[in-house]
Amino acid sequence: MEFTPGRNACDTAASNTFARAEPRGRLKAACNFSLCTLMYSMNVQVYGCNHVAIEVDDIKKAIAFYQDVFNLKKLDRGEGDAFFKLGEHQFLAVFEVKKLQPANMRHFGIMVRDEQQLVEVRKKIIGKYKLKLEPPFRCDFHDPWGNRIQVVDLHDESLIWLLPYREVQKAGIKFAQK
Repeated sequence: MEFTPGRNACDTAASNTFARAEPRGRLKAACNFSLCTLMYSMNVQVYGCNHVAIEVDDIKKAIAFYQDVFNLKKLDRGEGDAFFKLGEHQFLAVFEVKKLQPANMRHFGIMVRDEQQLVEVRKKIIGKYKLKLEPPFRCDFHDPWGNRIQVVDLHDESLIWLLPYREVQKAGIKFAQK
């Protein structure tokens, strides 16, 4: 199979790269896939979510809410008007805006250790903050600014593929064999 430069933008970029190797700008390809695939494909390794950004209209109340409900540590520096540590390598960036846009399907999830911690979150959400849980999930709600949050725990078997393994070991969690 012979490659002729200039057929499309991708092939042109590829031919410019390989033109130095072949004096006439021709490349003999032994494969059936395009040079574009060769040049622009890579194996990306995602290690998790770095941060989630939400909007609020009262930053002081939002800081108090997230520290109270989730015991989050506020960091001195980071993106947004408030920046919280979420787990080992994730962050919550909170931005203060003048006009809030409600979240319907847009949401983020927070993972807690066990059912007891889910119960604690639900008690504060329903009792102290008078927010309602959104069925059918065990702990799904909208914060006071309309940001939808799902809280799950380490026992949620649908999340087994992304659980922080050290936490599963520490908690002694065992899943049923099928």
